[in-house]
Amino acid sequence: MTPELTALALAILLQAAQLAIFAIPANFELGARYTTSPRDEPPDGSLSTPTARMQRAFQNHFEALILFTAAVTLVTVSDQSTWFTALCAFAYLAARIVYVPAYVLGWAPGRSIIWAAGFLATILMTLAALL
Repeated sequence: MTPELTALALAILLQAAQLAIFAIPANFELGARYTTSPRDEPPDGSLSTPTARMQRAFQNHFEALILFTAAVTLVTVSDQSTWFTALCAFAYLAARIVYVPAYVLGWAPGRSIIWAAGFLATILMTLAALL
């Protein structure tokens, strides 16, 4: 397995962990009656600020993971894995790990800087595959 694929596998596990970190308090706050329903109506209550931030961090990682997966696929399929693309892959993963507490704790502008670092790593990995 290439280093980039390893980073992708770990990013997927991070996404699963983020789901648990978000879903457990959300179930307590909204109640099982709502969370197991078809959710046609908005919930009676709302999520606490930390839980809502966890939800947004989880959703944001889905968005970032799409581009990261595409970049890893591009590098892997074209057999262009290098030390630089591996470094970019693990920089993305590190940024996404740090992004979770940064978002939940409301670090501003730190959260945006961390997000940008992960995005830049993904873009640089893609550009490296093109060169």
